Amino acid sequence: MGIKEIAKSFGDFTVLHNIDLEIKKGEFFSLLGPSGCGKTTLLRIIAGFERPDEGSLQFDGVDVLELPPNRRQANTVFQNYALFPHLSVFENVAFPLRIRGIPKTQIAAKVDEYLQLAQMEGHAHKKPNQLSGGQKQRVAIARALINEPRVLLLDEPLSALDAKLRQHMLIELDQIHDQIGITFIYVTHDQQEALSVSDRIAVMNQGDVLQVGTPHEIYESPATDFVARFIGETNLFDGVVASSVYLDKPSPEYMVEMDIPELGRIKVTTADTVQPGQRVSFTIRPEKILISKEKPVTKREDINLFQGAVDEPIYSGFQTKFYVKVRDKVLIRVIKQHAKYSDEGPDILWRDEVFLSWSAHDGYIVEVKAS
Repeated sequence: MGIKEIAKSFGDFTVLHNIDLEIKKGEFFSLLGPSGCGKTTLLRIIAGFERPDEGSLQFDGVDVLELPPNRRQANTVFQNYALFPHLSVFENVAFPLRIRGIPKTQIAAKVDEYLQLAQMEGHAHKKPNQLSGGQKQRVAIARALINEPRVLLLDEPLSALDAKLRQHMLIELDQIHDQIGITFIYVTHDQQEALSVSDRIAVMNQGDVLQVGTPHEIYESPATDFVARFIGETNLFDGVVASSVYLDKPSPEYMVEMDIPELGRIKVTTADTVQPGQRVSFTIRPEKILISKEKPVTKREDINLFQGAVDEPIYSGFQTKFYVKVRDKVLIRVIKQHAKYSDEGPDILWRDEVFLSWSAHDGYIVEVKAS
């Protein structure tokens, strides 16, 4: 699918600014961003429910902007399910086939097939008001897939479900995608949802696509401050490059020293050329920072080491999140996983003096700022 320079405004408000995306056939592709960023408008343009002011939209090289929704071979699963309350599960799923005039004998076999795919074969004669939220969503997915579209569009389909059911449905959705192999375009504001199931993600904000990449690329190598903050948790600082040394081994990169006003001097490696005096943003993920009550003993030159006091520990069973105050003014978030059983409970407590350390390879220069 090719999305070329798609722009859309409502009155004086511009919702989308010249969006360019290439979505691969069979890909699970997510549009991720906060409310109002334009992701649902873009999905509605793909579906044919909205028309862009500019740009083109191609399915397999054919521009489909002039085609009505029912001729685009793209079906949509909505947040509110959009099931017919007076029809049974069977009739809801069969509805698209009846509209097309498919013979009854073929309809029965096809509906049975897709109810099995959605794990709803035992609920065919129930009405929607007899179903749970997760069951309604399965029926909506089966109905959207029964026409065998080239593209399935999913508009925040799990947001009405509770957290545990949402996780369960995500796994089922990914399994359905693997079974049928068509293109899924998934709209969500939930970073964990997008990271869990996507082949690639487009992070959007204020009508722009800020970064497109795999979940690993988006998380580990954010392109902007916004992406770094929006995807998961991070510690983000502005600083100035103090020095930059080219390293040829073990891989070609630069070892950069930068001054962060509230923290001090830190070391970070980067594949990009940066010059002394440049203003940059630096990020370090909480789980990449080691926390200990004893000072680490190391001769490695790439280790950043700071001392601080635990301002707030938040125990969550499988992990503890620490807010550590460094230099009496900056809070650094640290996540410690609990991989082993401990008889005595957490070994680091509120107000404990601790050491924080991380490798220069674990931090990341997000973007170079304008001088």
